[in-house]
Amino acid sequence: MEEIQTKIEFKPETLKEIDRIIKQFPEGKQKSALLRVLHLAQHEFDNWLSVDVMDYVARLLHINPIEVYEVATFYSMYNVEKVGKVVIEFCHTGPCCLVGAEKILKHIESSLNIKPGQTTEDGMFTLKAVECLGACGYGPMLQIGETFYENLTEEKVDTLLNDFRLKFN
Repeated sequence: MEEIQTKIEFKPETLKEIDRIIKQFPEGKQKSALLRVLHLAQHEFDNWLSVDVMDYVARLLHINPIEVYEVATFYSMYNVEKVGKVVIEFCHTGPCCLVGAEKILKHIESSLNIKPGQTTEDGMFTLKAVECLGACGYGPMLQIGETFYENLTEEKVDTLLNDFRLKFN
Protein backbone atom coordinates (compact mmCIF):
# COMPACT_ATOMS: atom_id res chain seq x y z
CA MET A 1 0.00 0.00 0.00
CA GLU A 2 1.36 3.43 -0.93
CA GLU A 3 1.82 6.02 1.76
CA ILE A 4 -0.19 9.16 1.13
CA GLN A 5 2.16 12.13 0.86
CA THR A 6 0.90 15.29 2.49
CA LYS A 7 2.11 18.59 1.16
CA ILE A 8 4.56 20.37 3.44
CA GLU A 9 3.67 24.03 3.54
CA PHE A 10 3.68 26.72 6.20
CA LYS A 11 0.47 28.50 7.07
CA PRO A 12 0.18 31.91 5.34
CA GLU A 13 0.79 33.77 8.62
CA THR A 14 3.94 31.74 9.24
CA LEU A 15 5.21 32.48 5.73
CA LYS A 16 4.61 36.16 6.40
CA GLU A 17 6.66 35.92 9.62
CA ILE A 18 9.46 34.06 7.81
CA ASP A 19 9.54 36.76 5.15
CA ARG A 20 9.80 39.40 7.90
CA ILE A 21 12.69 37.48 9.53
CA ILE A 22 14.57 37.04 6.24
CA LYS A 23 14.29 40.76 5.48
CA GLN A 24 16.23 41.51 8.70
CA PHE A 25 19.39 40.23 7.01
CA PRO A 26 21.38 41.61 4.05
CA GLU A 27 20.57 40.33 0.57
CA GLY A 28 22.16 36.92 0.01
CA LYS A 29 22.48 36.25 3.75
CA GLN A 30 19.09 34.56 4.24
CA LYS A 31 20.84 31.57 5.83
CA SER A 32 21.17 33.81 8.90
CA ALA A 33 17.43 33.27 9.46
CA LEU A 34 17.83 29.48 9.67
CA LEU A 35 17.65 29.01 13.46
CA ARG A 36 14.49 31.07 13.79
CA VAL A 37 12.87 29.43 10.77
CA LEU A 38 13.66 25.97 12.15
CA HIS A 39 11.93 26.92 15.42
CA LEU A 40 8.85 27.97 13.45
CA ALA A 41 8.97 24.78 11.40
CA GLN A 42 9.29 22.55 14.43
CA HIS A 43 6.39 24.34 16.11
CA GLU A 44 4.17 24.08 13.06
CA PHE A 45 5.04 20.52 12.02
CA ASP A 46 4.26 18.42 15.10
CA ASN A 47 7.33 19.35 17.21
CA TRP A 48 9.89 17.69 14.95
CA LEU A 49 11.79 18.28 11.73
CA SER A 50 11.39 15.51 9.18
CA VAL A 51 13.70 15.39 6.16
CA ASP A 52 10.81 16.72 4.05
CA VAL A 53 10.34 19.67 6.40
CA MET A 54 14.09 20.41 6.43
CA ASP A 55 14.16 20.23 2.61
CA TYR A 56 11.23 22.67 2.49
CA VAL A 57 13.09 25.09 4.79
CA ALA A 58 16.17 24.82 2.55
CA ARG A 59 14.09 25.71 -0.51
CA LEU A 60 12.53 28.70 1.29
CA LEU A 61 15.95 30.02 2.30
CA HIS A 62 17.60 29.15 -1.03
CA ILE A 63 20.29 27.06 0.64
CA ASN A 64 21.40 23.44 0.29
CA PRO A 65 19.48 20.86 2.33
CA ILE A 66 22.73 19.69 3.96
CA GLU A 67 23.12 23.16 5.50
CA VAL A 68 19.78 22.69 7.24
CA TYR A 69 20.56 19.10 8.32
CA GLU A 70 23.87 20.19 9.84
CA VAL A 71 22.20 22.82 12.01
CA ALA A 72 19.15 20.73 12.94
CA THR A 73 21.29 17.79 14.07
CA PHE A 74 23.85 19.92 15.91
CA TYR A 75 21.53 21.71 18.34
CA SER A 76 19.62 19.68 20.92
CA MET A 77 16.68 22.10 20.75
CA TYR A 78 15.67 20.63 17.39
CA ASN A 79 14.02 17.24 17.12
CA VAL A 80 14.88 15.28 13.99
CA GLU A 81 12.77 12.31 15.05
CA LYS A 82 9.19 12.15 16.28
CA VAL A 83 8.94 13.00 19.96
CA GLY A 84 6.39 12.68 22.72
CA LYS A 85 4.06 15.40 23.95
CA VAL A 86 6.57 16.17 26.72
CA VAL A 87 10.26 16.35 25.80
CA ILE A 88 12.47 16.04 28.86
CA GLU A 89 15.93 17.45 28.21
CA PHE A 90 18.13 16.18 31.02
CA CYS A 91 21.53 17.75 31.69
CA HIS A 92 24.19 15.07 32.05
CA THR A 93 27.36 17.14 32.16
CA GLY A 94 29.95 17.26 34.92
CA PRO A 95 28.53 19.86 37.31
CA CYS A 96 25.10 18.20 37.40
CA CYS A 97 26.65 14.74 37.76
CA LEU A 98 28.63 15.95 40.77
CA VAL A 99 25.36 16.70 42.56
CA GLY A 100 23.45 13.54 41.66
CA ALA A 101 22.28 13.81 38.05
CA GLU A 102 23.12 10.19 37.27
CA LYS A 103 20.91 8.98 40.13
CA ILE A 104 18.03 11.20 38.99
CA LEU A 105 18.46 10.10 35.36
CA LYS A 106 18.30 6.43 36.41
CA HIS A 107 15.14 7.22 38.37
CA ILE A 108 13.53 8.86 35.32
CA GLU A 109 14.56 5.93 33.11
CA SER A 110 13.05 3.49 35.61
CA SER A 111 9.87 5.53 36.09
CA LEU A 112 9.23 5.90 32.36
CA ASN A 113 10.82 2.63 31.21
CA ILE A 114 12.87 4.44 28.55
CA LYS A 115 16.46 5.47 27.94
CA PRO A 116 17.71 8.78 26.51
CA GLY A 117 16.64 9.08 22.88
CA GLN A 118 13.49 7.04 23.42
CA THR A 119 9.79 7.85 23.75
CA THR A 120 7.34 6.11 26.06
CA GLU A 121 4.98 3.61 24.44
CA ASP A 122 2.02 5.92 25.03
CA GLY A 123 3.78 8.76 23.18
CA MET A 124 3.69 10.99 26.27
CA PHE A 125 7.38 11.45 27.17
CA THR A 126 10.63 11.63 25.22
CA LEU A 127 13.89 11.66 27.20
CA LYS A 128 16.90 13.47 25.78
CA ALA A 129 20.32 13.66 27.43
CA VAL A 130 21.71 17.08 26.54
CA GLU A 131 24.82 19.09 27.17
CA CYS A 132 24.92 21.92 29.66
CA LEU A 133 21.68 23.85 30.00
CA GLY A 134 23.42 26.72 31.74
CA ALA A 135 22.12 26.22 35.26
CA CYS A 136 25.20 24.55 36.76
CA GLY A 137 24.60 25.98 40.22
CA TYR A 138 21.13 24.45 40.41
CA GLY A 139 21.71 20.84 39.38
CA PRO A 140 20.64 18.28 38.90
CA MET A 141 18.26 19.88 36.45
CA LEU A 142 16.19 19.34 33.35
CA GLN A 143 14.24 21.41 30.89
CA ILE A 144 10.75 20.86 29.49
CA GLY A 145 9.78 23.38 26.86
CA GLU A 146 11.09 26.72 28.08
CA THR A 147 10.93 25.83 31.77
CA PHE A 148 13.90 24.70 33.88
CA TYR A 149 13.34 22.32 36.80
CA GLU A 150 16.25 22.61 39.19
CA ASN A 151 17.66 21.02 42.36
CA LEU A 152 15.89 17.81 41.41
CA THR A 153 15.16 14.98 43.79
CA GLU A 154 13.39 11.71 43.03
CA GLU A 155 10.29 13.11 44.75
CA LYS A 156 10.35 16.31 42.65
CA VAL A 157 10.70 14.21 39.49
CA ASP A 158 7.76 11.98 40.47
CA THR A 159 5.58 15.05 41.08
CA LEU A 160 6.69 16.61 37.79
CA LEU A 161 5.94 13.46 35.75
CA ASN A 162 2.54 13.07 37.42
CA ASP A 163 1.68 16.73 36.78
CA PHE A 164 2.43 16.31 33.07
CA ARG A 165 0.46 13.08 32.90
CA LEU A 166 -2.55 14.88 34.37
CA LYS A 167 -2.09 17.84 32.03
CA PHE A 168 -2.16 15.70 28.87
CA ASN A 169 -4.65 12.98 29.85
